[in-house]
Amino acid sequence: MENSKTLNRNFEAMAWGAIFIWWGITELVVGLPHGIGAIGIGLILLGLNLARSLNGIPTSGFSTTVGVLALILGVLELASSILHLSFELPIFSILLIVLGVVVLARGLAVINKQGA
Repeated sequence: MENSKTLNRNFEAMAWGAIFIWWGITELVVGLPHGIGAIGIGLILLGLNLARSLNGIPTSGFSTTVGVLALILGVLELASSILHLSFELPIFSILLIVLGVVVLARGLAVINKQGA
């Protein structure tokens, strides 16, 4: 059990390190298309949960959700910049609302479960 906790902390530390490195790269390299940063962060978070799963550690629903939403945001931004769409959706705002609904719903489900 203690080994799993240590391994999970190491996975989280590596994921945060990878996120900061990727973020730095996307800030330094000006010519990257819009959305690449979010795609990378989404893949890092999903990779973290894949590593957890492959090592028998429970995955985090929160980081999986954030990873999927970041991946969706990045793909939509990338598609918008490649396809030169004439309209712009407030994608980030919509995804923040979706994330808030997911977190709120999970919290309410836990409260309902404890009360039953």
